[in-house]
Amino acid sequence: MHGSIHVRRLALVLFLLLSAAAAPALGQTPQAAPQQPFQPHVGQGGKDVVWVPTPDGLVGKMLEMAKVTPDDFVIDLGSGDGRTVIAAAKRGARALGVEYNPDMVELSRQNAEKAGVADRVEFVKADLFETDLSKATVVTLFLLPDINLKLRPKLLDLAPGTRIVSNTFTMADWEADETAGVGPGCTAWCNALMWIVPAKVAGTWTAGDGELRLGQDFQKVSGTLRRGSTTTAIGEGRLRGDRISFTAGGTSYTGTVNGPRIEGTAVTGSASVPWTATRAGQ
Repeated sequence: MHGSIHVRRLALVLFLLLSAAAAPALGQTPQAAPQQPFQPHVGQGGKDVVWVPTPDGLVGKMLEMAKVTPDDFVIDLGSGDGRTVIAAAKRGARALGVEYNPDMVELSRQNAEKAGVADRVEFVKADLFETDLSKATVVTLFLLPDINLKLRPKLLDLAPGTRIVSNTFTMADWEADETAGVGPGCTAWCNALMWIVPAKVAGTWTAGDGELRLGQDFQKVSGTLRRGSTTTAIGEGRLRGDRISFTAGGTSYTGTVNGPRIEGTAVTGSASVPWTATRAGQ
């Protein structure tokens, strides 16, 4: 009987000693493993697309095509590690990066600090479809064609003259105004496309003693010019932002669209005269 009691006591003592050795010291908590810095990797998942960085050479080409200056406000949709926003800021522009991944947003802020442009940029975690783009003079993107197409109505509602620049991918039947590549040596993601948001001119305009009826397919313009009993089809109709040009009956017309009014010049041969048009009902 006494022997069994001694055995039980010995087992209890050993249990207590082992428990004390395994427990943390009084007042201490277990140390968590150090957190590794976030490192993005090509192909990592995102809300709408996987992340693939735009090569620095193409970033430069895109900003060059858009003629980015200190007067611009650049918005990069899907800004990733912030390289396009930072490059725009180095040109003197103010810039906003819109990115859904919070780790990428934080990385971008760190990269902007290192580049010395943190005072000219902002990075936000946001959905690119819900972001207000109205302040942008330049929008840059590297998104798939179906996403570009979903964004297209919103982009077309921006102020005439806003430049939209894409890495590689198109806007379906909205043809690019300009395309450019980065030249020899590039093996992937080598082309930039730029669209200039056109003014909205479709409709009927009163032009002096005549009537101008315009149709519009993005930056392409068609229609007729009627003076008296003579109606002439217009040709070579084109918009570049708020600048319109077309020909009709041997006369070349150019002008600036300012809401319901167009003001410009009509040239016939060597003769040049001012011309204006006002949207009907205005």
